[in-house]
Amino acid sequence: MGKVKSWIEAMRLRTLPVSVAGVIAGTGVAGAYERFEWLPATICLLFAVMAQIVSNFANEYFDFRNGLDKKGREGFRRGVTEGDITPKAMGRATFGLLALTCLTGCTLIIWGGWQLIPVGILIALFALGYSTGPYPLSHHGLGDLAVVIFFGLVPVFFTAYVQVQSTAIWPLATAIGVAVGLMAANVLIVNNYRDYDDDREVGKRTTVVIFGRKAMSTVYLINGFIAAAITVIATFHLIKDIYQIGALFYVNENFRLWQEIKESKGAALNPLLGKTAMVLLVFSAWIAFTLFIKC
Repeated sequence: MGKVKSWIEAMRLRTLPVSVAGVIAGTGVAGAYERFEWLPATICLLFAVMAQIVSNFANEYFDFRNGLDKKGREGFRRGVTEGDITPKAMGRATFGLLALTCLTGCTLIIWGGWQLIPVGILIALFALGYSTGPYPLSHHGLGDLAVVIFFGLVPVFFTAYVQVQSTAIWPLATAIGVAVGLMAANVLIVNNYRDYDDDREVGKRTTVVIFGRKAMSTVYLINGFIAAAITVIATFHLIKDIYQIGALFYVNENFRLWQEIKESKGAALNPLLGKTAMVLLVFSAWIAFTLFIKC
């Protein structure tokens, strides 16, 4: 059971709502165009979750190999660093799951065409390039931007595209994708806010290390306001004003979490990371619901 628990911890379940949110929001965009195809939507969801787990595995594997992790860190328990999982096993799991994820994604060609192949390649490169390669994104302050793109724009647009099969979705999908991406970036901000001391010590230049905790906590708050505003502007002609209450809910929760984050340190930030991801998921589900029923 100990081994199973270590692998489950390596998946970082608290972060997985981030990948789910983009697919749900993208399905909502498809609903706004009166299309819903459950099979490609389900495959998109499976693909997104698997790709995020690959990225989480790769992060743990390559950070250990590069000496960026240490025992007893404040964040989620790292099975490889703590000796619960061998580096060899994590390496095999990372690349084995990556191959399975790519095969899963290839089935979407049935609905989206061969032009999805370059997109799939970019997603695979991101899953690894976030933590490794000649210029690891997470080590050079580019993780936040990558999250906006690959957890916001990409899943929202292409989840909607494989269902609607038309580029007419791009204005709405792009707006919702940016909003979801900014909310997803907040999850990373909490993660890096928690790991500030450890990351600075090993030279891992996240945006929190570059700009400081105070500045990035402010970005957290601003991201939430911008995401809510974009959502309202993008959907005001599709749904009744009363249903924009979802945006007010998100802004309120984002503000409340921001206050808690400023007052928390170390492992106390782990639950706030999970809450940030869950608020994103709930708001994305609300967006999808309102777009589907066009209240």
